[in-house]
Amino acid sequence: MLNGKVILITGGTGSFGKKCAKIILEKYKPKKLIIFSRDELKQFEMEQEISEADYPCLRYFIGDVRDKERVYRAFQGVEFVIHAAALKQVPAAEYNPFEAIKTNVIGAENIINAAIDQGVKKVIALSTDKAANPINLYGATKLCSDKLFIAGNAYVGERETLFSVVRYGNVVGSRGSVIPFFKKILSAGEKVLPITDPRMTRFWITLPVGVQFVLDCLKRTIGGELFVPKIPSMNIMDLAKAMAPNCETKVIGIRPGERLHEIMISSDDSRRTLEYDDFYLIKPDMPFMAERFNNDNGGKSVKDGFEYNSGNNTRWLTADELTSMLE
Repeated sequence: MLNGKVILITGGTGSFGKKCAKIILEKYKPKKLIIFSRDELKQFEMEQEISEADYPCLRYFIGDVRDKERVYRAFQGVEFVIHAAALKQVPAAEYNPFEAIKTNVIGAENIINAAIDQGVKKVIALSTDKAANPINLYGATKLCSDKLFIAGNAYVGERETLFSVVRYGNVVGSRGSVIPFFKKILSAGEKVLPITDPRMTRFWITLPVGVQFVLDCLKRTIGGELFVPKIPSMNIMDLAKAMAPNCETKVIGIRPGERLHEIMISSDDSRRTLEYDDFYLIKPDMPFMAERFNNDNGGKSVKDGFEYNSGNNTRWLTADELTSMLE
């Protein structure tokens, strides 16, 4: 599907963007792959790994999703957009709420308007488990973003742009997650790992699996879906023991904006959720968009009141599996 196409990745120098670019360049032959991000240093560093000399289709484009005019310019001739740009740190968003809103909400609006006006065929936006029944500002901005992208399908008029969303949990080894934080502590010779709460659980996914899921959803979308992969959970104490079996732990308390278990599908969304072999699909709430899914497209409706959270998950990571994922 991506062969011969013009693809743009917002937030293209982040963990997801870099891996996504590498996989697209390895598996497909795009006409052009545009890395759109605001950090010139990260673009310079990424270009040392993935250069335009090695991949003539590659372009590095400095810009910010907050800048509507720059987004419009970047989207000229683009057919597929993977929107990964966001302010993602929970404590930072709590302390700088307006900045998170500018990037995660207003930035989403800019992406939607530019995509429609410039004739982009498909846009798939990355979300987070923190957007389901959010309790922190980051999650609230991403919930707003999710709803903007789904509603974007109602704004296209006679045009053919399709919008959808992918929501998943923590990425193993990504910046800001607990795993590299623990690694840093252990490499410094510390013998005690800080634990927010021993009951805490999280969803986990590897970067390659996350990227491939997004690309698969980009191919299968018909517009208006919110895709959720079936991925394993792990308790924070089990994670700590797997990484450092001989270390002690110290409970430091939950940070602002955190909760014990993350949610990917709330019980309120159960009436609109379809289950497939390896993922769930939340149908759009607007009747005229939901008509696209009248035959359920091979999915099976979940039970009323179903909730998919990291605490009631049926799949759990073992220490060996986590070690394999880290490798």
